[in-house]
Amino acid sequence: MLRDEDIERILVITAHPDDVDFGAGGTVATWTDKGIEVSYCVITDGDAGGFDASVPRSEIPGIRRAEQEAAASVLGVDEVHWLGYPDGRLVVSLDLRRDLSRVIRKVRPQRVVTQSPERNWERIYSSHPDHMAAGEAALCAVYPDARNDFTFTELALDEGLTGWAVPEVWVMSAPSPDVWVDTTEVISRKVKALLCHVSQHPDPSGLEDRIVNWGRMNGQAGGLPEGRTAEAFRVVSTA
Repeated sequence: MLRDEDIERILVITAHPDDVDFGAGGTVATWTDKGIEVSYCVITDGDAGGFDASVPRSEIPGIRRAEQEAAASVLGVDEVHWLGYPDGRLVVSLDLRRDLSRVIRKVRPQRVVTQSPERNWERIYSSHPDHMAAGEAALCAVYPDARNDFTFTELALDEGLTGWAVPEVWVMSAPSPDVWVDTTEVISRKVKALLCHVSQHPDPSGLEDRIVNWGRMNGQAGGLPEGRTAEAFRVVSTA
């Protein structure tokens, strides 16, 4: 596993706005605090989300983009790439693999963070079909697509985006995590980022307790001292 000290750029690929904040918000804050440049790629606009039926559905994509960009700012992230795929209908298509390869070649990260392509039977809510499709497509883009100049040749020939090999992938909500990041000192920023997603929280009053308790469960599973919070990942070498 690469040391954070050897990382300059990280790209987080998720299906929906707020996915990164739930799965890796504290970890992102620890990375940006170290001076690492973190970018997001959000595949959909979250247009199937929300709870208020009085808000026209046509307004939801703009609302959710603005919420995610505000949440990103809380965690020290300035760049969000939007792909605009339809929420709730994500599949691992060649178009999606090409579009993710494009972003990887633009950002040229040493680490990609994404969602798990595997269903987690212990925590089914992390296994939204869009999440699994995003994870599978991201892994396909990391290997072999983004690194191979002879795959999606239009990226190099028409856009000047030559191949880029990502050395490692961190998988959120994986069934068998093997790395836990201590988020105790930044948990309040994770909660603040999540609260930026106003359209998704009909009752935000209990959010902080839920996030802290979930973080403490992760911390216990990762062997951290009692009361510490953590986020869990499966780290995959793709060098």
